[in-house]
Amino acid sequence: MQPTIVGLFVGLLLGMALAFDGFGSMLIVAFCGAVGYVVMKVVQGEIDLTPYLGGGGRIRQ
Repeated sequence: MQPTIVGLFVGLLLGMALAFDGFGSMLIVAFCGAVGYVVMKVVQGEIDLTPYLGGGGRIRQ
């Protein structure tokens, strides 16, 4: 999916959260979207968390 389409849908979802439930709900939706983005980057292999999780010091045989 193109980044412009993803940005459009994210903007629409945040706008709906703001319109229906207020600013606090919009922030929660934005935070959940950011967490989902980072999780997918980790799953795709674009972000490596092994230095932060302590798994980088192991030697594979």
